[in-house]
Amino acid sequence: MSSKLPSDADADVPGGDAPPPALLSAIGQFNRAEYYDAHETLEELWLEEETRLRSLYQGILQVGVGLYHWGRGNYRGADALLERGLTLLVPFRPACLGLDIDRLITDASAAHGELRRLGPRRMARYESARFPRIYFSATG
Repeated sequence: MSSKLPSDADADVPGGDAPPPALLSAIGQFNRAEYYDAHETLEELWLEEETRLRSLYQGILQVGVGLYHWGRGNYRGADALLERGLTLLVPFRPACLGLDIDRLITDASAAHGELRRLGPRRMARYESARFPRIYFSATG
């Protein structure tokens, strides 16, 4: 399976509809671990969206905020938001708007499992460089 990281400059994606420019910007922020900025960008998209894509945006937003909480040592916030975000992403498997949702769910679920295994006292041992990223789907 081949995937590539989206960048702010990517305008089209393999298969399906192209993601809106604001989503590409949010994904770039997410992938640079700028979770607060990604939250702001995704929140604007989420509030404006009238279709079921609201849940996609909200799911990505919540996974990012969960990672933000993790990085700040907030175990309860990280655990709760990762779980809620993952639940919201499931209906968009395997891919949506050209994004590899399967991979995001797999990677974020693995990180979430590690968070729970480590618990609040040892959660800082997980290197943030291993946090999940968002990729384009190879198949669209």
